[in-house]
Amino acid sequence: MTAAFFDRSSLDAAIVDLDGTMVDTLGDFAAALGGMLQDLSLPPIDVNVIGTLVGKGSEHLIRAVLQQVGAPSPEALFDRAWTRYQRHYLAINGQHSTVYPGVADGLASLRAQGLRLACLTNKPLAFARPLLAAKGLDGFFDHVFGGDSFSRKKPDPLPLLGTCEALGSAPGRTLAIGDSSNDAQAARAAGCRVVLVSYGYNHGRPVREVPADAYVDSLADLRLDIRPGGTAH
Repeated sequence: MTAAFFDRSSLDAAIVDLDGTMVDTLGDFAAALGGMLQDLSLPPIDVNVIGTLVGKGSEHLIRAVLQQVGAPSPEALFDRAWTRYQRHYLAINGQHSTVYPGVADGLASLRAQGLRLACLTNKPLAFARPLLAAKGLDGFFDHVFGGDSFSRKKPDPLPLLGTCEALGSAPGRTLAIGDSSNDAQAARAAGCRVVLVSYGYNHGRPVREVPADAYVDSLADLRLDIRPGGTAH
């Protein structure tokens, strides 16, 4: 077990990613993309390849999948693919996904210690809200923002800054929790501290290659205590 300790007095809020951090949604992606590709008479894509493409928003995912399967004129096909993908994803949202161990306990602990929480994901908000509700996680969050909630997506810092503003928390007093270089890059640029989970997607790369303040194997391993300096130990 890898535990990370932060000084509670140095934090007011936490911003938590969704896919690969709280919920393993690879099965949902595979089902929705599989239906999309079948509708478009395109060959299937391996689920393990999908895991390396997740994290930069649904639009990026669809474009990358179309390229991977050798679709003719992927950009010209994008609008049709996007419409089909949305229909399939909304139909199966949450049915092929599972909450990672320790997530509910970790979120409950952060809330119990007085932190304000927001979920910030590159997943469209229309997908994110029903998924959180289906998995019983929606009640932990003061705010939920998706990839279409701001004019730019992670790894741009704008969504982190906008979420901090909604939470009423300065970036330097906000902890960003994610599973990928996207999350870490956005958090660093916004001025937030960052914790990465070890089990997520991270575009198929080992997460410990990404600079972060701490790494945990479970959100339940994230501890807040009274320590000077507000750094991870």
